[in-house]
Amino acid sequence: MRNRSRLIRLTLSYGVLIVMSILILYPLAWTIGASFNPGNSLISTSIIPKNPTLAHYKELFEGSASLPYVQWYVNSVKISFFTMIGAIISVSFTGYAFSRFRFKGRKNTLTIFLLLQMIPQFSALIALFVLAQMLDMINSHWLLILLYIGGLIPMNTYLMKGYMDSIPMELDESARIDGASFTRTFWQIIMPLSKPMLAVVAMNGFTVPLGDFVLSSVILRTTEAYTLPIGLFNLVNEVMGASYTTFAAGAILISIPIAIVFLLLQRNFVSGLTTGGTKG
Repeated sequence: MRNRSRLIRLTLSYGVLIVMSILILYPLAWTIGASFNPGNSLISTSIIPKNPTLAHYKELFEGSASLPYVQWYVNSVKISFFTMIGAIISVSFTGYAFSRFRFKGRKNTLTIFLLLQMIPQFSALIALFVLAQMLDMINSHWLLILLYIGGLIPMNTYLMKGYMDSIPMELDESARIDGASFTRTFWQIIMPLSKPMLAVVAMNGFTVPLGDFVLSSVILRTTEAYTLPIGLFNLVNEVMGASYTTFAAGAILISIPIAIVFLLLQRNFVSGLTTGGTKG
C-alpha cells in the first residue's frame, strides 16, 4: 500500500514537471524555429523549419537606418550593466543599514518599501515623464538607469535585509572588539558573506531593463536611443514592415547576455533565493 502511494505521488510529480516543461519549452522552441524560417509571417512557421535560413540574423547584424539592431543591443546591455552595478551598491548599503542599525521610522520605512512594490509602474509614468522634461533628460539612458535603480531598491532592500539578518551579530561584535570600524566590518565581513543575495540583486538588476518596454518607451524617443524591447516592438507594429520572423531572431539573441550573467552567478544564485526571505 505504501509503495503504491509512493508510486502515485511520483507519477503526479513527474506529470506536473512534464506539463510545466512543455508549457515553458514549447514557445521557446517555436520562437527558435521561427527565427530560422524564410519569409516574414508566422503562419507557415513550424517548430522545425523545412528550409532553415540565417537571413534574419544576417539582416539584424547588417543593420540599416530603420533597423539599427546592434545599436539597440549595445544600448540595452549598457543600461542593464550599469543598473546592475547601481542596484548592487545601493541595495547593499540600504540592506546593511536596516539590518544592523536601529533608528526612528525603520519598520515604517520597510513597510513603505513593500507597499511601493504594489503600485503599478504605469501609474507613475506621467510624473516620470514630467520629471524627465524638467531635468532636460528626455532620451537619456542615464535617467533610465537611475529610474530602474530606484525601482529595484524597495523589494531588493527587503530581501538583502532579511539575508543580512541571518548573519550572526557576533561577527560584527568580534570585529568591533578587534578595532574594526563599521565600514571595515561592512566591506570585509558582511559583503563577502552576502554573495548569494548579491547574486540575486545582480540578476534582478540585469534582467529588468532587458524586459522593460513601458518605462523605456516613455523616456526614449529616437531610433538610435531605443532599447531592444522598443525596437523589436516596432518590428511587429507595422512601423518596420511587421517582420515576425526577424522579431523572433532578435528576441532569441536577447537571451544570450541573460544566460551569461546567470552562468556567472549560478553558484550563489539559488542559495540567495532560498535564504533572503527571513524577517527581522
